[in-house]
Amino acid sequence: MTPAEALARLRLSRTDGIGPATFRRLIARHGGAADALAALPAHAARSGRAFTAPPVAEIEREMIAVARLGGSFLFLDDPAYPPLLALLEDPPPVLAVLGDASVLKRRQVGVVGARSASAAGRRIAEELAAGLCMGGIAVTSGLARGIDAAAHLGALGAHGRTVAVVAGGLDQPYPPENATLQARIAAEGGVVVSEAPLGTAPMARHFPRRNRIVAGLVLGLVVVEAAPRSGSLITARLALEAGRELFAVPGNPLDPRARGGNDLLRQGAHLTETAEDVLANLPSQPLELPLFSLAPSPVNPSPPPVSAPEPPESQAQILEFIGTVPVAVDDLVRRCQLSAPSVQAILLDLELSGLVECLPGNRVVRSVT
Repeated sequence: MTPAEALARLRLSRTDGIGPATFRRLIARHGGAADALAALPAHAARSGRAFTAPPVAEIEREMIAVARLGGSFLFLDDPAYPPLLALLEDPPPVLAVLGDASVLKRRQVGVVGARSASAAGRRIAEELAAGLCMGGIAVTSGLARGIDAAAHLGALGAHGRTVAVVAGGLDQPYPPENATLQARIAAEGGVVVSEAPLGTAPMARHFPRRNRIVAGLVLGLVVVEAAPRSGSLITARLALEAGRELFAVPGNPLDPRARGGNDLLRQGAHLTETAEDVLANLPSQPLELPLFSLAPSPVNPSPPPVSAPEPPESQAQILEFIGTVPVAVDDLVRRCQLSAPSVQAILLDLELSGLVECLPGNRVVRSVT
């Protein structure tokens, strides 16, 4: 990837109104980030929405600042991009990393759990992480208080590799008391990963996105302690949806922190007491196969021409078949009797207009207003 394309991709990923799924569709339609950025005014005119791309100088400053921290960027179709994460329906277009980025291509197991963990829970997390590292596995978690921090410390104590996925920018360690731990991870052979720009303070809405990265990086996920409706259970659900193996440590039924893990065991998660329980049931690859790629076609490597806008009646025709129940894009192609490229182009415009939402499994649904 040329420096100009890298800058354009980072700029497109930082554009208001462009999420990971829309980013992927824009690249697929226009053949590159520079062409996609150039086409945004036309998309805005058709959709009635504004897409505000940050100035080039702002993106250049971010790239310089990340380099000064000792970090770098990984782009979705870069060979160094973590391969399991790329299998997600909405992989982050760009990752900022601090430390040894090659760790992201190693076999990983996530260890997550309660922030207000018990002393026994923290000890189990440390011992699990140490045992996994001794088994050649990198340990991934979210650098939060409690179980997350214990897992990172267990990996470091065993001289293993650990991956910390943070919800804010690389320069915004959270919680503050884990700033030293974040620095240790980057300095001692691990890696810190963020989807957010520098300066982004971790807020509640950022943590589900952080959780999806944890789930996407790993072959399996261990839940040590988790209350019902906790962030750890969100990560577990995301891991299950991505075809990753699920493990849970049983706990005292009188302890609310054990209810989430015990529920996962009832639903079929592997009962886990030691690292050997994980290693014995860890698959060699996820259950799901990749669904999308940004790689250019070897037959026609040149960017596809930008097609003329579809007429409004075509958009209305497709909208008639999209309701509050998700519908497969392949079904839309058959029912509308339009070409697949035409339907994809119309769906992109409808998505940018906020009228439809694209879902995993190549499905779409009406947006809730």
